[in-house]
Amino acid sequence: MALSVYLDPDIMKSLSSFAARREQPMSLIAEAAIASFLSPDADERREAAIAKRLDQIDRKIARLERDIGISVESFAVFVRFWLTTTPPLPEPSAQAARAKAGARYDQFVAALGRRLNQGPKLRQEIPDDVESSGDHEHHQP
Repeated sequence: MALSVYLDPDIMKSLSSFAARREQPMSLIAEAAIASFLSPDADERREAAIAKRLDQIDRKIARLERDIGISVESFAVFVRFWLTTTPPLPEPSAQAARAKAGARYDQFVAALGRRLNQGPKLRQEIPDDVESSGDHEHHQP
C-alpha cells in the first residue's frame, strides 16, 4: 500500500541526509521511524527514560536540600556561639577592630577558597543519617 506524506522542508533535509549517510532509501528510513513511533513499547521506553531522569533529579534535589539544611544550621550555630561568647568592645577597641575588618575578611575568603579547593567538604563529613537522628533527639521530652 502506498502513502504520500508532506514533510516540513527541514525534516525532509534531515531525512535525506540521514538516508544518504546510511546509504538507505528515504522510504525505508521513514518506515522504520514510523514503526518505532507506533511500536507499543516505544511509549514504555520513553516513560522509563523519563522516570529514570526524574529519579536522578529527585536525588539531586534531596542532596541540595540536605546541603542547604547543613549550611543554614551551621550558620545558626556559628551566630549563636559568636553572640554568646563575644562581648561588645569598648569604643577605642571597636574602632581598631573595624579598621582590621577588611584584612580579616580577606583572610577568611582565602581560607574558604583553600577549603573548597582541597576538601573534604563539610557536607561530606556529615553522615546522611544525621538529620533523622538529630530530629529524634530534638523531639524527645
